[in-house]
Amino acid sequence: MKSVLMVIAPDQFRDEEYAKPKEILEGRGAHVVTASVAPGPCRGKLGMMARADIALVEAEASDYEAILFVGGAGAHIYFDDLDAHRLARTMHENGKVIAAICIAPSILAHAGLLEGVRATAFSSEEDDIRAHGAIWTGAPVELDGAIITGNGPAAARDFGMAIADVLGLP
Repeated sequence: MKSVLMVIAPDQFRDEEYAKPKEILEGRGAHVVTASVAPGPCRGKLGMMARADIALVEAEASDYEAILFVGGAGAHIYFDDLDAHRLARTMHENGKVIAAICIAPSILAHAGLLEGVRATAFSSEEDDIRAHGAIWTGAPVELDGAIITGNGPAAARDFGMAIADVLGLP
């Protein structure tokens, strides 16, 4: 069984960007672990309550085949988070799937993972993504190697499907 780490903000993560990919991944046989700043309850922008299983600082890259950063206004807390950057870089170096949606692709950009990579994000992040060397596409979902980015809530389903497909989930 493939394990996926979904990273959400403790407050103001985007509900659909968490719920839809999680449902798709679990439905296709993945084991999903949710991480946040600390274990415990997290609140989505639209009121969804989710539970973080672990603190992001406790996550080990070797335990997962993919990492998925969920967007929403709260995701900005990870833009310059050294633990988020370390984990994403380590997973990328080991050929694992790295994914981010909405404003969360800026986490990957700040970690230095989007240099020369085709990427998309919520339109508010276009300048930041470009400034970090990414090739901005603005597409709903963008796949460049093992890096998958999505532009927002409307793309959440297709984003989840792309991750499941790249992981080879049935």
